[in-house]
Amino acid sequence: MAWAEMNLPEPIQDFIEVYRQPWKPVSAAAVFIAAFIYAWFLLFAFIHSGDMFFIDNVNLPIHEGGHIIFGMFGWEELMVWGGTIMQLLVPFLLAAGFAYRREISGTAFCAFMFFENFLNVATYMADAREQDLPLVTTGPADYVEHDWAHILGHLGLLRYDTLFASWLRAAAYLGMLATISWLLWRWWAQRSEKAKAATA
Repeated sequence: MAWAEMNLPEPIQDFIEVYRQPWKPVSAAAVFIAAFIYAWFLLFAFIHSGDMFFIDNVNLPIHEGGHIIFGMFGWEELMVWGGTIMQLLVPFLLAAGFAYRREISGTAFCAFMFFENFLNVATYMADAREQDLPLVTTGPADYVEHDWAHILGHLGLLRYDTLFASWLRAAAYLGMLATISWLLWRWWAQRSEKAKAATA
């Protein structure tokens, strides 16, 4: 069914239609260099499962900013969840923005970072009972609360912290692998389309 037949408001139809447009061309060099770097990081992360990575220094201020932003709504539970929500929301929205611009490399990078953040969240989640990780806070230094100890504790699921973390870590690896595959597939599709146009 065409979007116009769904009686959606015209601005929404126009917005959705952009995502149906062809992707901008991307060079083979850019695709394969990016795919190599992503694959290397994926392997590195798998070997060092449970560790914190250098990229987490970028994720951390976004996470802490989420507590501040969502804390403005005055609901404690939303403030606690806000760090993780913001940490995942930022790369997701950036990926959607690059997809709107039909830029393959930017979309792949932000999608990869979205799934990479799952690893960071999983490491934090797995620490909910032990609470061995050093914590950072934007509030008073004498009061630092472990997000996932609070979240899982309030849900009565604290004993499942490592199980949930393992599921999230698996989703991270699958998501990053899917992103690499999508990047290579988009390049191959463009290459095939170009070859067909040249022989037409």
